[in-house]
Amino acid sequence: MALPMPRKLMLGAGLLALVGLLVASVMMSRDDDYKVLFANLSDKDGGAIIAQLAQQNVPYKYTEGGSAILVPAKLVHDVRLKLAQSGLPKGGTVGFELMDNARFGTTQFQERLNFQRGLEGELVRSITSMAAVEAARVHLALPQQNGFFREQQKPSASVLLTLHPGRTLDRAQLAGIVHLVAASVPELNPKAVSVLDQNGTLLSGPDEGMAKAEGLDAQQLQYVNQIEATYTKRVMDLLEPVIGRDNLRAQVTANVDFTQTEQTSEEFKPNQGGEAATVRSAQTSEQTNGAAAQPSGVPGAASNQPPGPTTAPVNGSAAPLQAGNGNGAAAGGQAKREAVTNYEVDKTVRVTRAATGNIKRLTVAVVVNHRSTTDKKGNVQSVPLPQEELDKLTSLVQEAVGFNKERGDSVKVLDAPFKVDKQTVEDVPLWKQPQTQDMVRTLAGPLGLALLAAIVVFGAIRPVLKQTRPEAVRVEAVVDDGAELPALADGSNPAGSEDEEGGLALLAQQPPKPDPAQVRMEEARRIAAENPAAVANILRGWISA
Repeated sequence: MALPMPRKLMLGAGLLALVGLLVASVMMSRDDDYKVLFANLSDKDGGAIIAQLAQQNVPYKYTEGGSAILVPAKLVHDVRLKLAQSGLPKGGTVGFELMDNARFGTTQFQERLNFQRGLEGELVRSITSMAAVEAARVHLALPQQNGFFREQQKPSASVLLTLHPGRTLDRAQLAGIVHLVAASVPELNPKAVSVLDQNGTLLSGPDEGMAKAEGLDAQQLQYVNQIEATYTKRVMDLLEPVIGRDNLRAQVTANVDFTQTEQTSEEFKPNQGGEAATVRSAQTSEQTNGAAAQPSGVPGAASNQPPGPTTAPVNGSAAPLQAGNGNGAAAGGQAKREAVTNYEVDKTVRVTRAATGNIKRLTVAVVVNHRSTTDKKGNVQSVPLPQEELDKLTSLVQEAVGFNKERGDSVKVLDAPFKVDKQTVEDVPLWKQPQTQDMVRTLAGPLGLALLAAIVVFGAIRPVLKQTRPEAVRVEAVVDDGAELPALADGSNPAGSEDEEGGLALLAQQPPKPDPAQVRMEEARRIAAENPAAVANILRGWISA
């Protein structure tokens, strides 16, 4: 209370500044707790969301490049729900919500156009839900149906896909996209759906999704790639433990025959040799004439002889029976007999179908890096492999791929020095490194506040506190007899020199100077006892920093 008013005002202003700096440090430590509200927004949606955040008095930040919007972590879910109630973000595509805002007086053309836009948007949302697809665009060509046309034009569709880096779509996924679009549009044939990627490559088209490449369709090309990858993996797995992963390059080319051939042959074998023939059919016909035969010829013994044995051919009509060798007729009536016998003929039918996908020829190329050796001086040199070792590696590769000389397979193993690109490391100064700059940005705020606090303490508070300390007072006294003064602790006499009047000028014994550290400790204890809240805030600021 003994301090003058300017000193009191300076002390109060310093304490207020110190409290303000402490509060600012606490707010800065809490200011970093921001989380992503939305990411990968279009410019239109980003502007609409920022307008809503400003209207709701919600603090926000941008990431580098403005690709994401950050809000305080405790407000993320509340803000998302409020923005969803307002229909934000709308996204780059719109779906069937276009039909919810139908206006009075909309023409039939506008209704059909809105329906087409909504259908395209819904298809885009379904396709982009796949893991490998980053973005998609769908174009539908829906002709207007008219009952007056005899031949109606069929709808068609085109899909443009933007895939994530390093991602691909297999045949099953492409077929799923094609059938998804075809099933969503009435009377849309899957053959009328074309799918392209971001590079303009036709993934599926009118030829049932078969993209022609080197005269092979996609399935055949995929089969060839699988064969080549399998053989390449065999070679790499066999040689990598011997040579090293970085010292080997292998490539396998397979010539696969996809020709489909079918051969049918029939063979007939005659019934020859001692093998019994199989009767196929037999037919016997016999005809007899009942009228009595009239005798003819010259009477005598010659006309009365019995007929000889008859023979019947295998095929054809039987000869008529003869009554005798003479010119006279037989005693009985005339008889006619026919016998037909058909035998089976040996027949062999052979149908041969050649298998597709047979390997016609394999070509294997392997390059091995030169061997590195270190001489006595420590110099590293590249030495080619001996021919004996190359022959051994060639034999291993031939065994790994199933080498067939008759098929025309070829295996080549060569050694060559690999060129390694030297990566030049730029010597970036410490103060230009991103880590250092980030650390400086992070510590700039706390260090600045600490510097201001030190200025306030040593420039405003400490000078005022120093004035409250008692100062040593120099006392002068004049005595008649200096011998009567008490002796000092060291036994000396405190008497001074004699003045002009004959007296002695004496200096009162000054108290010993206290320890500065002890004085500061006592001062801190006093301030803590008088204002514990301020001391607690100071300690909290130090811990936060």
